[in-house]
Amino acid sequence: MELIAAYLRRAPKNLSCHQFCIGATKQLRSRYSSIRARLHGGGLNRLAEHPEERLTASAIIFSRMRREIWMIGDCQCYIGDQYYDNPKPSEEILASQRAEIIKSSPQPWDHFRQHDTAREAIIPHMLVTMQFQNKTYSVIDGFPIPEQYVRIITLDFQPWEIVLASDGYPWLCKTLAESEERLRWQKENDPLNIGEFKATKAFMQGQDSFDDRAYIRFKV
Repeated sequence: MELIAAYLRRAPKNLSCHQFCIGATKQLRSRYSSIRARLHGGGLNRLAEHPEERLTASAIIFSRMRREIWMIGDCQCYIGDQYYDNPKPSEEILASQRAEIIKSSPQPWDHFRQHDTAREAIIPHMLVTMQFQNKTYSVIDGFPIPEQYVRIITLDFQPWEIVLASDGYPWLCKTLAESEERLRWQKENDPLNIGEFKATKAFMQGQDSFDDRAYIRFKV
């Protein structure tokens, strides 16, 4: 995140999505070069074979100059009343598998908020799906981004209210207060995330959320 933010701060204002994908990839790639000695042998060749070891991030970006929103990896947004997301292809399948493991387990459900063995059970499958990272879905990880999997939304020139957010909000709303309230409701009513909203992880004991979250709302 910090590397991508640093790149954006110095990027030209007329940057295109294509240029961003190339520039952000180079930014992470250069970081790999500086830590090559600490990689587990093989350097970039190893990272090519082991995507799970890469620096990896998703991003959602608004280009004011181009009036475009770029969605790379897991993220979501509202443009006016229209909701958009860009989930990983396998996320729903893996979340459903985890939910079924919990529902069929003899363990009390509180067990999974302290030790999520159901998540541990799907991790091998998660690692398999990561082999398709930047092949069948896009992320920023220092390797070429297949731009056909980057979602670009172009705005016309009427006024718009826009919400950009990470996927840490299970129910994205038009305001931060509403989104946080829905997150609180989710924690109180389905902290394992195995009901209407399914995720590959739970609200672990003592945590206010199950994933990182970012939210911004603005008008253009």
